[in-house]
Amino acid sequence: MRHKLPSEFIMTDVNTTNIERRSQLLSMKLRSLVREHLGLASDPDGTIETFALGAGFVTADAAWVLVDGDASRSLGPVLAWTSQFERPVHLLVEQNAGLLARRASLFDADLTVWQINDHSITRAVAEPHLISASASDTHLAFVDLIESSGADALVEHGVVVGELRGLEMCRVVDDATTGEVRLEVGMGRHDREAFTMIHGELPTAQAMRQVIDAVLPHRTEGADSHPFNQFGVERLARWKAIQDPSTIGFSTLAPADPPVVRTNVKDSVPCVAIGSTGAKRLSTAVFVHGVDLDCVSFAVDAASRLGTHDVTIAVRRRDVIASIERLANLASIQVRIAYLS
Repeated sequence: MRHKLPSEFIMTDVNTTNIERRSQLLSMKLRSLVREHLGLASDPDGTIETFALGAGFVTADAAWVLVDGDASRSLGPVLAWTSQFERPVHLLVEQNAGLLARRASLFDADLTVWQINDHSITRAVAEPHLISASASDTHLAFVDLIESSGADALVEHGVVVGELRGLEMCRVVDDATTGEVRLEVGMGRHDREAFTMIHGELPTAQAMRQVIDAVLPHRTEGADSHPFNQFGVERLARWKAIQDPSTIGFSTLAPADPPVVRTNVKDSVPCVAIGSTGAKRLSTAVFVHGVDLDCVSFAVDAASRLGTHDVTIAVRRRDVIASIERLANLASIQVRIAYLS
């Protein structure tokens, strides 16, 4: 009698096979690109190395790394992983090459970023920082309503949002069809659409108040674990530090734009503030939640954009590993670590 394997085992086996096949294909692609770039008839002597974000190939005089797909948060992991080889690093990417080239220039590391173009590579050119965007007067007109409802009104890269202790509660948007400017309530686009469908008849102020009353108990110290306090933890830490900047060594502190536009409010992404330190020097602060190998790269990029000579990474002590400390020491901008309680 034949016994069928449970579907979860079949799926796991299929997924593992797909991952291994993808890794093999990426390794072949990387070696082909290296061979083509060096003008060789065959692969140079070297070893294929497993790298979680793509593929690695280490020769006698260099470490070559290919990142698969979105490479925007890959510089830190690449620097950390290649440090074991003590060789010049060549980072090959199809996406985000200009961003990575800019960030790589902020480290004392022998690393070159290459843009993949079909079957060849070209040296990436550092792209400039994003230009500061201002919100329109029609969008800023909603600030009073947001704040009177009990939320904090913030403008990030020209977008007006309302946050409750770091969690986005609403956003000012332009209707894609009519162009009408309105305030939508909810956390993220899908939540805002669902809220409008269910509570569309509520006046906006009343809708805001209902949401805030439901969320606030979960964004309070000592609250039990709940989705409302699992999202935007790094932004909650920023909110707390703004209330008492001395907890991270600042005398003043205010929210600031990140070096890249945040695309998903539910993902954990570092957030930024700017203010004066105890030495009365303008400085950048970056708030991080969880072990994030790219936090130093993100932080020095933020400081560079804001024009400060140092940056403080505010993070839980347990989230700082040796690789992060090594990367902080490689940065051309002074990096200080402040531990969150």
